[in-house]
Amino acid sequence: MQQRTTTKEEYQKQVNIIIEYINNNLNGDLDLTTLTEKTIFSPFHFHRIMKSFLGESLGAFIMRIRVETAARLLRYTDLPIQDVAYQVGYDVPSSLSKVFKLFYNVSPTEFRNNKNYTIMKPLLLNNELNLKAPKIREIESKEAIYIQVFGKYSDVDFCGSWNQLWQYVKENKLFSAGIEHLCVYYDDPKVTEADKLRTDICLVIPKKANSIPKADDICVFNENTDKVKAKGQIGVKEIKGGKYAVFSYQGSYEHLGSVYDTIYGKWLPESDCKLRNTSGFEKYLNNPERTSPDKLKTEIYIPIE
Repeated sequence: MQQRTTTKEEYQKQVNIIIEYINNNLNGDLDLTTLTEKTIFSPFHFHRIMKSFLGESLGAFIMRIRVETAARLLRYTDLPIQDVAYQVGYDVPSSLSKVFKLFYNVSPTEFRNNKNYTIMKPLLLNNELNLKAPKIREIESKEAIYIQVFGKYSDVDFCGSWNQLWQYVKENKLFSAGIEHLCVYYDDPKVTEADKLRTDICLVIPKKANSIPKADDICVFNENTDKVKAKGQIGVKEIKGGKYAVFSYQGSYEHLGSVYDTIYGKWLPESDCKLRNTSGFEKYLNNPERTSPDKLKTEIYIPIE
């Protein structure tokens, strides 16, 4: 029994490596040889193992992630269609157009020109949110341990995953001032089916603490982050630094979908900002298990150029 658990954990670690590589290299070479060489899997078993963890074939997964990323770039940026095609791994726009029509029954050009065309769900703008203008920040890259989960964002067991991550922190004596709770969301729920939405639930482990904890801090100062290593379901990743528009939101998490719609449907078109082709993330400033929904504080980081 223990051997099966150990094997499953090792497989999950390898799957995490492949997913992270795909996320960061959509415009690169994602052929079988390239991907297999990054794991311990043999080419013979590679596809079966990946499908068992992803719930779809690896080829279908890559194609879907590419076309869904293209849909977001077409809707929320002014990149030429040729550049969009290149960024998601297609050498010519006609190749992107073919697969885009297959998924959404509309061409990339028609989708971009018709702002009222909805692939799945319409925007839900909420003028009562009173969302203030964002702060523009340059942040450094962050090192994080994470668990990747699939499913509708509102149904994900965030607290259970963070409990697992905190157990890892305790076991590896990684307590440090400045540990942050983040989530990286890769998919747009208006484009991607709910059961395929991807979330990385993260704890940021400071590479080097910059201050001594206060007397009432519930943590122990420790700079030994060289102990951070992937283990089973828990992976290690970099949260990319750079320029971000940071929105501060106070309120129930159930309204975050409307917050994003307001950001992308109202703020972004009216701003002079352009999106970078990387994933944004959320930072949670208080504990939902000890805070009423209307007092929850969330920072939303939108990557911009």
